Amino acid sequence: MTKSISDLLEAAAERSVPVVRSITDEQLGDPTPCAEYDVKGLANHLFQVVVNFQALAAKEDTDFSAEADYVGHGGWRAAFADETAALVRAWAAPGADEGTSGAMRMPAGVVGRMALGDLTVHAWDLARATGQQYTPDPVVVVDVLAAFEQLAPTGRKMGVFGEPFPLPGGGAGASDLDRLLALTGRDPGWQRP
Repeated sequence: MTKSISDLLEAAAERSVPVVRSITDEQLGDPTPCAEYDVKGLANHLFQVVVNFQALAAKEDTDFSAEADYVGHGGWRAAFADETAALVRAWAAPGADEGTSGAMRMPAGVVGRMALGDLTVHAWDLARATGQQYTPDPVVVVDVLAAFEQLAPTGRKMGVFGEPFPLPGGGAGASDLDRLLALTGRDPGWQRP
């Protein structure tokens, strides 16, 4: 049985929210596998994704160009958990995964999987950057990998994905997670400096 996008988001949230909650203030300036972001910048980006994709589920427009400082206050970790729960609810609403979503003018199911991918991959980024263990739900990884294989060419043109990271043996025998990370331009073996 195929899981709904809200079920997949809920499964992703169960694994990603603890990673965000465990980030310490001392780690906010540390580098991440996303070279353009430190931990604080990436946490802010992920927070923005979680908030904006709630609006996209409701077929509302969003503004990704305005970068808010969600991590600039003491209760941001709990707020992230609350907003992630709201994201799951938004995509569970009747019709959320039907039609097109907001200004993106893309199929809603694809847009929901973009949120799912960010929640999964950026949780990995943040876990690696902060020395945490993180194992995403395997069903989520398979779903995101299939969606991102289709989105990757456009994602690269838009600068959202990097060039594919070369896996040993061309990826033969690589885990689905490693294949997903490599597809988005990440080195699955990335370690904190």
